[in-house]
Amino acid sequence: MIIIETLGGELWGKVLNNPTSCWEGGQKVTGIFQHSCDVKGRLFIPARLRDELGSAFFVTLSMENCLSAYSDENWTKFEEKFDAMSRENKNKMRPLFSHAARCELDGQGRILLPQALRDFAGLKKNVTVVGAGDCAQFWDSETWADTDAGETTAENIAAVFRELDF
Repeated sequence: MIIIETLGGELWGKVLNNPTSCWEGGQKVTGIFQHSCDVKGRLFIPARLRDELGSAFFVTLSMENCLSAYSDENWTKFEEKFDAMSRENKNKMRPLFSHAARCELDGQGRILLPQALRDFAGLKKNVTVVGAGDCAQFWDSETWADTDAGETTAENIAAVFRELDF
């Protein structure tokens, strides 16, 4: 991000380096990509998602049978919300943080997913990387195909739009 100030030091405006960024709320992660996880647990991250997630990001458990990957910016929002919680609610969120891994891209655009995370999501070889707004999700490709087939019917999309008043 480039911050533009006047000679007097007052803030004039902000310009985001990444044209896919949103002014408010950070970047939105979109798209569906097919990749494979190698025997060492390395997963290729598509170039567009590398732009949206950054060169290092957090991967953790999800509420579904997949993993969620959050940019530093979105992970910081999680931490801020977590910090404001009661001790009891923080304990409920413990799995999210205890299983989180900070993943850094290697020179070939891959991250190393810890075995425990791969086991949670059932990731073996074929992985579908899905943009989910504030995060990317890593799904076993067969599990994703079943989930996607159920979600992408005209009836379901219409019902969701009505339910969410979208």
